[in-house]
Amino acid sequence: MVDLVVRSRRAVLPGGERAAAVSVAGGRIVAVGEHYAVVEAAEDVDLGGLALLPGLVDTHVHVNEPGRTEWEGFASATRAAAAGGVTAIVDMPLNSLPPTVTVAALELKREAAAGQIHVDVGFWGGAVPGNAGDLPGLHRAGVYGFKAFLADSGVPEFPPLDPAQLAEALAAVDAQFVIHAEDPDHLHAAASSPAYADFLASRPPEAEHAAVATAIEAARVAGARVHILHLSAATALPLIAAARAGGLRVTAETCPHYLTLDAAGIPAGATEFKCCPPIRDAANRDLLWAALADGLITCVVSDHSPCTPDLKRRDTGDFAAAWGGIASVQLGLPVVWTAARERGHSLADVTDWMARRPADLAGLAGKGRIAVGADADLVAFDPDATFVVDPRRLHHRNPVTPYAGKTLTGVVRTTWLRGRTVTGAAPHGRFLTREAS
Repeated sequence: MVDLVVRSRRAVLPGGERAAAVSVAGGRIVAVGEHYAVVEAAEDVDLGGLALLPGLVDTHVHVNEPGRTEWEGFASATRAAAAGGVTAIVDMPLNSLPPTVTVAALELKREAAAGQIHVDVGFWGGAVPGNAGDLPGLHRAGVYGFKAFLADSGVPEFPPLDPAQLAEALAAVDAQFVIHAEDPDHLHAAASSPAYADFLASRPPEAEHAAVATAIEAARVAGARVHILHLSAATALPLIAAARAGGLRVTAETCPHYLTLDAAGIPAGATEFKCCPPIRDAANRDLLWAALADGLITCVVSDHSPCTPDLKRRDTGDFAAAWGGIASVQLGLPVVWTAARERGHSLADVTDWMARRPADLAGLAGKGRIAVGADADLVAFDPDATFVVDPRRLHHRNPVTPYAGKTLTGVVRTTWLRGRTVTGAAPHGRFLTREAS
């Protein structure tokens, strides 16, 4: 007898979408059979017309605990993740205090998270000036790789690397590096203004283009693995294409907001839309979709980066003074699916971008796919249901979102983590480490 069988006429499997029965025992998938296969199970769930997806993997989440837990915390962030069909996250090394730049800081973060995570959680380490010697130990302690900024991070305790320091970090450890690619020489101080165009002008595409070139050259010299985070400027895509064609281990991601929002549609003073790098125009957005479709951009992740409402400066609407970050870990799936289906993409495409490929980036072999041996992380998803985004129904700590009032398509009905339903009441997430993945 197995613990659970979930049946769906629309199971999204590695080979595509088909009717299937997924059997679960001991938290893992033990069989993927025909829809009406006879299975002796303690629990038999037939989803009917609902789609069955693998749990999404979000490798770009800022949880902020400890230190800035009033911005976000492990309980609220992982509850929001589960509500959005995300069953594994990899936490960024900032904006927590201390940042995850030493083994001691990693242990503090694990202690802070213990007993309150609703999905499985892994961690990135941080590469900052002067900590190259700490990177091998952090890698041995289980982080999935290292985040580095090439421009100001927004918090003083996580300073950027210059090209020489980036080279030193890449030489210190054979690991996945994930890079915030904006070049400080091409950034300008934004004037105090409620006009989004003024903020956008302060972070031109040239800043991303130059920083991507820097990261690619560093990868070439070191023979390193480099991943470009939250790519927003399509002008950098030819650089990434050339690097990959030349055999370099360079990949890139983008985010739901860059794929669905348009600079021209951002109202004056609507600082909930501020993020770095910024949301650009519709023509740029179309180029990002094309790169995602042809595999040049490998995955879509949230860059969930919340703060307290006062830091968004909605009282003044001043984009220059507002914190830059969009909180969307709960909404990423319906946001992307709403736009993807309009562009002719399938649920299999979306789960590839948001489950399998992020899992592959971090080396989470047991995540992001419905396959025998994988963790039984599953999502019952209604791909045709619509809803209006109500910030009061979001689970992240501070209900600020640029999607408020938008009608989205696709509703998560149930999320299973290793075969157990995630209710948001009793946390049963686990820590993920590089060695155990």
